[in-house]
Amino acid sequence: MSILVTGATGTVGALVVEGLAGAGADVKALVRTRGKRAFPAGVTEVVGDLTDVPSIRAALSSVRTLFLLNAVTPDEVTQALITLNLAQEAGVERIVYLSVIHADTFTNVPHFTGKHTVERMIESLGIAATVLRPAYFMQNELMVQQTIQDHGVYPMPIGSAGVCMIDARDIAEIAVAELLRRDRAPAALEALTLELVGPQAMTGASVAAAWGTALGREVAYAGDDVAAFEAQMASYAPSWLAYDMRLMLGGIQLHGMRAAEGSVERLQAILGHPLRTYEAFVREAAAGG
Repeated sequence: MSILVTGATGTVGALVVEGLAGAGADVKALVRTRGKRAFPAGVTEVVGDLTDVPSIRAALSSVRTLFLLNAVTPDEVTQALITLNLAQEAGVERIVYLSVIHADTFTNVPHFTGKHTVERMIESLGIAATVLRPAYFMQNELMVQQTIQDHGVYPMPIGSAGVCMIDARDIAEIAVAELLRRDRAPAALEALTLELVGPQAMTGASVAAAWGTALGREVAYAGDDVAAFEAQMASYAPSWLAYDMRLMLGGIQLHGMRAAEGSVERLQAILGHPLRTYEAFVREAAAGG
């Protein structure tokens, strides 16, 4: 029996595949196109699409544990619900689902509410799952690194309420730990929800300062104008995605993404090491690591 990893070529999914393979697990990596990414030896590449029912039925064959990761797409909910139904049909009892923090709070943000819908399906069907709810990924910052370096401006309007950004490597390590815990248990384990957060709450101003320190020159925060952000993003990305991100950033300004008491300590106990800090991430990125 194997562990099926969806989203296997993405930032988190690829790290999860590597971590599982390194731990000696039998891993299937779901991809849309064969050969897009080199996987570790022993990983089975499975071609399929989460809206193509026959391909997912085939992918779920001989699978005991599922890592469900959906990209932000207009049909994200359909993808997830089809996959979970097919997993139940195939007798898969052990699931780790990558959701998002505050999915039940950011109710006007399409991909947040979509993930909350999937969470409610998992709960209503009594699926034995770990729901991982990560905050904003530090790796999202790589999309604006060139702007920061070229213009000395941090352009993401994250505001001042505080965002406990988390490194994707920590997300993947926790996902691997939960997948192995469920996969190797003698029977299906109880449901569990984990909020995945970094060790410090960052603001637009403190993020700009961190980049300034790493680059050795002043970096300014561009401010809280989400409309300007949407317009800029829509110049190179689909308008629905730019608007979704605008709504998310508005929610971040209003609510923040802060760690609940005890979350950091709980995550560090799972990891066996401290969570990566934003400053360390920025130093690494600035050095080209």
